[in-house]
Amino acid sequence: MAQIHFTAWLREIVPDSPLRADGTTVGAALDALFAERPHVRGYVLDDQGCLRKHVCIFADGARLPSSAALVQPIRSDSDIYVMQALTGG
Repeated sequence: MAQIHFTAWLREIVPDSPLRADGTTVGAALDALFAERPHVRGYVLDDQGCLRKHVCIFADGARLPSSAALVQPIRSDSDIYVMQALTGG
């Protein structure tokens, strides 16, 4: 199972991070996690099921483009990090 890590900004929502989830893609692993913890979904995905604007995902050390993050293939031993994207100036 892949490990899904949440950064401090979601620690109140997912205090026992990292969690384990099955899936062959980042999206499938997150869906498995959301099935067990539906309250987390709205913090990661928008109403259309897309990654929220200020969320970025790393899988196995690589930052994934927002448009492709959910379809990124993963291995059973992958590490996924869900982080707040930084913006501003």
